[in-house]
Amino acid sequence: PDVNLLEAPLTDTLATKQFLEEINKWTSQHGVSPLSWDVAVKFLMARKFDVLRAIELFHSYRETRLREGIVKLQPHEEPLRSELLSGKFTVLGVRDPSGASIALYTAKLHHPSKTGNHVVLQALFYLLDRAVESFETQRNGLVFIYDMAGSNYTNFELDLSKKILNLLKGAFPARLKKVLIVGAPVWFRVPYNLLSLLLKEKLRERVGIHTYMAIADLNLNQQRLTIRFTSKLNPSYLHRMHINYCLPEHLGGCLPLDVHSWNLQLLSQQNGRVDPVDELVGIPLENTSIHVPGPEAMGLAELMAHLNRAQRSGIYLEYEELRREQPPGTFTCALAVHNQERNRYGDVLCLDQTRVRLKARRNERSDYINASFMDGYKQKNAYIGTQGPLEKTYGDFWRMVWEQSVLVIVMTTRTDEGGRRKCGQYWPKEEGGQEVYGHIAVVNHRVDKQAHYNQTTLELHNTETFEQRQVTHFQFLSWPDYGVPSSALSLIDFLGAVKHQQQWAVQAFGSQWRGHPLGPPMVVHCSAGIGRTGTFCALDICLSQLQDVGTLNVCQTVRRMRAQRAFSIQTPEQYYFCHTAILEHAQRRGLLSANQ
Repeated sequence: PDVNLLEAPLTDTLATKQFLEEINKWTSQHGVSPLSWDVAVKFLMARKFDVLRAIELFHSYRETRLREGIVKLQPHEEPLRSELLSGKFTVLGVRDPSGASIALYTAKLHHPSKTGNHVVLQALFYLLDRAVESFETQRNGLVFIYDMAGSNYTNFELDLSKKILNLLKGAFPARLKKVLIVGAPVWFRVPYNLLSLLLKEKLRERVGIHTYMAIADLNLNQQRLTIRFTSKLNPSYLHRMHINYCLPEHLGGCLPLDVHSWNLQLLSQQNGRVDPVDELVGIPLENTSIHVPGPEAMGLAELMAHLNRAQRSGIYLEYEELRREQPPGTFTCALAVHNQERNRYGDVLCLDQTRVRLKARRNERSDYINASFMDGYKQKNAYIGTQGPLEKTYGDFWRMVWEQSVLVIVMTTRTDEGGRRKCGQYWPKEEGGQEVYGHIAVVNHRVDKQAHYNQTTLELHNTETFEQRQVTHFQFLSWPDYGVPSSALSLIDFLGAVKHQQQWAVQAFGSQWRGHPLGPPMVVHCSAGIGRTGTFCALDICLSQLQDVGTLNVCQTVRRMRAQRAFSIQTPEQYYFCHTAILEHAQRRGLLSANQ
């Protein structure tokens, strides 16, 4: 965005105009209707008319709906209609004394074996969308009551609770005032500890946790996020808060509640109505990167403060939380018996959803190669993360390079380190050397040796089509056998050289390339294709976002990256290195003072 988005203060009208200007550049690129003024105000109100944060919220909202498959909300069709009328979720017809809207989730009505998370989240999105259509709700915020009274362990799903909490605090256009968890049984203490770990991980530098008796309060910046645990909301608390009149009777209030009738009224109001955001959410994923500015992005000063407070041990704990998360996909193809010999390591596999598929060839049994498409910053499939080729897969590797129109290969390991083979010698090493791998002949035209890396110009000849292409091979030589580099500057310089070459190669490719302006994917590999490979890609993504909007989020970047190349960033040292590398880069560029 333009620099003036970072200036403050702005009038509400000017902020809305700037928000629409930025978002509608994006809608125009995708050929969809522009966002309306009313919808823009909804996102801006949720972020107190901070344009940059509102843009991040918009993309986070859209991204969350895409990730959960909630592209179009059709409340009059099954199974969403039944879920809405079940009474599990509702928005009460009254407000709290501050004017906040009150949403209620009744846990005992959720039966995971009968209703999938997808449908539950659809209902939540629909009802909250209806609630924040009101200007009063936009201005005064939302109170969310999680009613666990009468529920048992079979009604609870930790994953669903995490998704609801993440949605409420970072991906929905509403000012979240409070979360009240009522009637929590004894067994809920363990899952709550996991949920609070999630909160501390995401909001560590801005959340303070204080426990008084059975009540836990969490304060989030200027918007108060309060989570309270009680067996019930006692009369003295209700009287003190002046909210007994706006709570259902079974929670200690005096409000008669007929959820079915109230939700049915919401449905009738919306009959035939088209949600103006549905069209934007429905833009196909194939043209969209998962790496866009998201919630809780940090500026450099915030990153520095976060690192100073958390210290190495705290960042390691963040990584441990990421490591425990299971990959969101399957490994069926990688585990097939006839493909297992193509994996360098038996525990480093490709997700079916993002794996690179080799084009079918006669007498070929499999299209499998241990390689995954990975998005870059605002660029779909910017990288192919892959393992160091095995001798038996050299032909597959060069076939992939040719089929994907790859112009740059990035190697972040030596072939041998610490007396162990890390990667095969899959290209002719010496100038003038040539090798044939399958139907691709590779000629080494030139080797330029730099202080920390070698840059090799290779010419590829397709022996079946008689076409030729030039590919540049970069090999980083300054990564130690164990751990991470003591300084990130040599790696960042290497990254800069790689990106410069990619840009030059795309220009030279000319009209032959009709895809993303930044070009075809770069192949990035180490030995397993997840550790140094993930570190290189995470740095590129974070530094690109920093340059674009002045913020970044390492944790979010790594989490998204691991959803495409499973287990990317292999050690806590690599994760910590990503943080310190960004700060080293910032200090060298004068973006941080030396004493910071």
